[in-house]
Formats: sequence, C-alpha cells, structure tokens
Amino acid sequence: MLPAQRQSKGRSKRRRSHDAITGTTPTMCPLSGMPKVHHRACSESGYVRPGLRIKVRKLGIGTN
Repeated sequence: MLPAQRQSKGRSKRRRSHDAITGTTPTMCPLSGMPKVHHRACSESGYVRPGLRIKVRKLGIGTN
C-alpha cells in the first residue's frame, strides 16, 4: 500500500529534530573524585555503586 501523498521536507525535518544525539554527562566518583560515566566502573578506584568495587589488573581498573 502506498502513502496518499509524499511527506514534505519541512515536516520530515521537524520530525527528525528530536533524533539528535546528546552527549554523556559524567558524574564524580565518591571515592577518587574523578569523573565517571553512569553505570560504569571508575578507572581509578573501580567503584560502580555502594557495596560494589571491581578490580581488573589487565585493564588497570581499581588497581590503586
């Protein structure tokens, strides 16, 4: 089935105006004070959330 009429350029651009990608907002790690991305381990201290710290020697995460 075909559309009744083609969509105008302005209407397409208005629809696409909400598709822009926003950058990530870093937060401060409470243990090291370094910026970290949400739901990711801090590269300095290995902090993820209260009660969970990760140590990965190969990647240098939480080795301080």
